[in-house]
Amino acid sequence: MPHNRIRPRHQPFEIAVMVTAPVCGVLLISLGVRPQSVEVAMPGPIQVGWEFGLVVAGVAGLLGIFWPGRLSTALGTELASVLMLGTITGMYAVAVAVVAGQQGVAATSFVGAVSIGSGWRAAQIVRDLRALTRAAQAAQPVGLDGGVASTGGGT
Repeated sequence: MPHNRIRPRHQPFEIAVMVTAPVCGVLLISLGVRPQSVEVAMPGPIQVGWEFGLVVAGVAGLLGIFWPGRLSTALGTELASVLMLGTITGMYAVAVAVVAGQQGVAATSFVGAVSIGSGWRAAQIVRDLRALTRAAQAAQPVGLDGGVASTGGGT
């Protein structure tokens, strides 16, 4: 049987981003300010969704990373959050690139790197969830007839 290796969930860069995202979202919402690139490139409802998305992605990511229960639940929660974070940061990178052009190359690069890193982590989590599924299927007891063992009983 192959050895299953699940990557550690306590990755400092991911945790730092997941802590920062809701802080930024709450500050944007409470202060009523938005980056100029977001105001120019995104319609109003999308701007609000982007701000709340930062909060939700960060909080969900931290819940997934530090989930004390089942590993599959933790990884699923973390997967949802990194996919959301990757989408949100990708939106912001595009907005900065469109509005700032060459002057925004540094900001676009760094924010784009968060989006790419989120996608990379999502791929790792999908592999880990598949490995967990294979391990769980291999551990299920099988009856003599090839089916799942039953406890019997009848009518």
